[in-house]
Amino acid sequence: MRETVLDAAGIRLSALLSEPRDGPPRAVVVALHGGGMRAGYFHGRAHPGLSLLTLGAALGYTVLALDRPGYGLSAASLPLGQTLTEQTATVRAALNGFGPRHGTGAGVFVVAHSFGGKLALALAAAGTDLIGLDISGLGHRHAVDPGRLASRPDRRTAALHWGPLGLYPADTFRLAAPLVGPMPEQEERQVRQWPEVFPDLASRVRTPVRLTFAEHERWWRHDDGTLAEMTGLLASPTVSVDRLPRAGHNISLGWAARTYHLRALAFLEECLTDRRSRPTVADRSTPDQPTPDQPTADQST
Repeated sequence: MRETVLDAAGIRLSALLSEPRDGPPRAVVVALHGGGMRAGYFHGRAHPGLSLLTLGAALGYTVLALDRPGYGLSAASLPLGQTLTEQTATVRAALNGFGPRHGTGAGVFVVAHSFGGKLALALAAAGTDLIGLDISGLGHRHAVDPGRLASRPDRRTAALHWGPLGLYPADTFRLAAPLVGPMPEQEERQVRQWPEVFPDLASRVRTPVRLTFAEHERWWRHDDGTLAEMTGLLASPTVSVDRLPRAGHNISLGWAARTYHLRALAFLEECLTDRRSRPTVADRSTPDQPTPDQPTADQST
């Protein structure tokens, strides 16, 4: 794993990059963190095996964990952050520049958490060519006052962000401290708007989607009725919902991280298999069409 910088139409985005040791990547996994976090969310260092970057590269994928616009290196040039629409344009520009330099194999697959899931859906709705989306910690109806979603984690909101502390390795909170910070102002302003924004975005998503909700997810409603409504709004060809036991909202930093990451990459494998099995233009042509040298049914031989 190494740090890198991507150019996004003049905006410099910091990122963590992990590439397979042998040969070109099978695909690229782009990881998008949630509000008030950074790319290191996907590279948990509290215990071996928790990192998506390490696991993905070992399985033959390039993993690119971005600091979303307004975080990391871009915070200085974007002190207020960007709106969801602006972030979509910025990240698309960054990915357009990444591919020619590194190769993308079969294409780009997105693993996203919380607010990063909003960006993932916005990218798909904007027509970005994506293999699939695996989103955790994002619903479409708040379970708490959405104003608290934008709050910097403290004792009053820690349980909402983390759930029971025993779900995380002992060093998690010390090592994660540099990753945690306030949401940029532009992003924070849009938090309350999500229930109204989601239906329009969902109606334009044509990418397979998998949604994961932790057992101790407390920011979002995830009862059966609410999830049926949410999945019904998505125009995706495939929508699946998974529930992850013994996990809190910050899944990728907890003991359940490896389980979640393996399931996310398994979904990527399913999406790749589905792509391979789709009929090509040649496959869709009418079979057994006579050539000029072949007689038709009403021709004598």
